[in-house]
Amino acid sequence: MSLKRFFLIRLGRVLTYPIRRKLRQFEAACQEPEAVQAALLAHILRKQADTGFGRDHKFAAIRTVAEYRRNVPVAPYEYVAPYIERVQKGDTRALLADRRVLMFALTSGTTASRKLIPVTDDYLAAYRRGWNMWGVKMYRDHRGRRIAMRPIIQFGGDPEEFRTEAGIPCGNLSGYTAMIQRRLIRWMYAVPPETGKIKDARARFYIALRFALARNVSQFMAANPSTLVQLARALDTDKEHLLRDLAEGTLRADLDIPADIHARLCGRLRKNPIRAKELAAIAEKTGRLFPRDVWPPDTVIVNTWTGGSMGPYLRQLPQYYGDTPVRDLGLLASEGRMTIPFANSTPSGVLDIWSHYFEFVPEGEIDSPQPTVLGAHELREGGSYYIVPTTLYGLYRYHISDLVRVTGFLGRTPQVEFLGKGHRFANLTGEKLSEYHVTRAMDGVAKRVAQPVTAYCLAPVWDDRQPYYAIFLEEPDLVNESGTRAFLTELDRILGEENIEYAAKRESGRLGPVRVAVIPAGTWARWDRDRLASTGGSPEQYKHPCLIGDLKFRETMPVLREIW
Repeated sequence: MSLKRFFLIRLGRVLTYPIRRKLRQFEAACQEPEAVQAALLAHILRKQADTGFGRDHKFAAIRTVAEYRRNVPVAPYEYVAPYIERVQKGDTRALLADRRVLMFALTSGTTASRKLIPVTDDYLAAYRRGWNMWGVKMYRDHRGRRIAMRPIIQFGGDPEEFRTEAGIPCGNLSGYTAMIQRRLIRWMYAVPPETGKIKDARARFYIALRFALARNVSQFMAANPSTLVQLARALDTDKEHLLRDLAEGTLRADLDIPADIHARLCGRLRKNPIRAKELAAIAEKTGRLFPRDVWPPDTVIVNTWTGGSMGPYLRQLPQYYGDTPVRDLGLLASEGRMTIPFANSTPSGVLDIWSHYFEFVPEGEIDSPQPTVLGAHELREGGSYYIVPTTLYGLYRYHISDLVRVTGFLGRTPQVEFLGKGHRFANLTGEKLSEYHVTRAMDGVAKRVAQPVTAYCLAPVWDDRQPYYAIFLEEPDLVNESGTRAFLTELDRILGEENIEYAAKRESGRLGPVRVAVIPAGTWARWDRDRLASTGGSPEQYKHPCLIGDLKFRETMPVLREIW
């Protein structure tokens, strides 16, 4: 071990001592989740009592959980949106006791407009605490791999896409946190923060790899494993350009990068002909260059989501990254971190009971006018529930639409795994497509393309090279294949307008274009009858689904052929 690395590790141990102590305290708190959660809810209500939302919902008079539930409904973003709009204009007290809003974290949401989640000092404190405990536990579990204080490949977004009327920046939270990190921590990230300002997916991957190839990378971190698959493919596809740039200390000029960013990046690059020659020899011998060829698998770890629909991508990781451990990042979103995973190869994580007050609605009751609502201490192992958080930064009994399953307990606190975005969503690569997006897109297409549609449904279809969405249409509707292709082009375009995440995944190649799955005449009528009979509902209340998130849905349908 070099003297420099010895001192870095010693410094890391000193810096992480307070976090290790916090982790022990958190594990102890998990023995009493009911008391911890009750105290947290009381603190939230006291702190926010004099806000506009708090006064409107009589926070000051609430003394029990039952009173809280009577005063505040379980509701989606739209319920709190009017208060957030006032915060955007500078009226912070409409929703928040905090004197300042650092930024708004943007998320695509379930409507045509993007969600803006207020990021306050309380938000950042919870965010950092959760990440720090996750990170310390992950490092301690992998001491033998010597990953501590070594560089990480992680992508960040643009922390300032625009500003509100009051001048508050709106953008990507990971980009913001990267910008405010301590210098020592920033040194550990191999991907320059300017990459978040680059829109072109190919250029982003190239920049990340160009800077990482010269470093002793220890971790690959991405929310969605599809990003890691694309990164690995980009390395092999562009290996000749990358190795030439590495040897000469340059950055290819034909990338779609703003000139000022290109100049700043070039100023940081150095020649490394020895490393380039070493990697070129590997590529010539193997005929490829994957991450496992550059960074030995026994010295790295992959950190990414492993729950929900991530399975097909996870199965591809070993061919690119080798036999490395995989640690889930936890159930987290712009709205906050919900769980902290403490083990490899599982999407399960313990509820972050220090950060948010949690309630749960059983899966089968989510559409009931008076559903059962449970606290964290009332859940049972194996049960599936919709998670409903209350936060310190303005989200109250927030219906985020995340469906989870209880897998066990840490002490008496549930450990849960993410199953998906419920029956109204589909999510192959992070696009979080909703039925709202689909119906809006179909309405838009109908105004532009004369395509007959008796009935339809959109569903994800897995393909190892490039997954896609299929719209299932009956054969008599397809009277003109050239017209059908025009319909598909327009549908694909408008889906991207309605959902920016879908557009980004299409642009980066992680999703293929929409296809028509042709089914026989009368299929939908029979399918609806069978579904109604199985659910026991009434015909007048039945709604034909326009989006089904099941990856195996195509296998259940009598598809005659596909058109694209």
